[in-house]
Amino acid sequence: MSTTPPVLAAELAVAWADIQRHHPELPDLAAPESLIGESSSACGNELSFERLLHEAVHGIAAARGIRDTSRAGRYHNRRFLAIADEMGLDHAEEPHPSSGFSLVVMRPDTRKRYRVTIDRLQRALKAHSVATTADTARSFRGPAARHGSSGGGVRVKAVCDCGRNVRVVPSVLAQAPIMCGACGQPFRIPEVVGVG
Repeated sequence: MSTTPPVLAAELAVAWADIQRHHPELPDLAAPESLIGESSSACGNELSFERLLHEAVHGIAAARGIRDTSRAGRYHNRRFLAIADEMGLDHAEEPHPSSGFSLVVMRPDTRKRYRVTIDRLQRALKAHSVATTADTARSFRGPAARHGSSGGGVRVKAVCDCGRNVRVVPSVLAQAPIMCGACGQPFRIPEVVGVG
């Protein structure tokens, strides 16, 4: 039995492809599943089309070899901001002290350009939410759901053979491989070697 929500993953891939249609240099989304259940205070907590555009800004920055964040990816700098502007996102005049220009929102013309895609993704997100929050007498939701936690867990460093790394919740990585956009190999959590 797969733990990946296939309909939502497919809709995320379709939405990403629509963004690529308007921004051809945007790399492919290797693992749509990596966005599901992922949250970041720097990038926004809720999965939405706006959040997908935010992630696409990071994708274009990576494709251009631009370092668009600092402080372990939390602070979004003016290079991030310049690409966000190209993508049709607005921002505050002044950076947030800890996250910089991470809080971006779609401009009305951007929302209009992607209206059909936004509607499709919203329906898929709503269906996913209903499916994952439906409580019945026969459903077990685990300790995170019972105690009010988002269930996101602690992020650990996952590495790729080419030397790149990402922070990821192990359970997200266990759902499906997250592929490196630079070399195409999967990220993995390195073995911890004991001392002594």
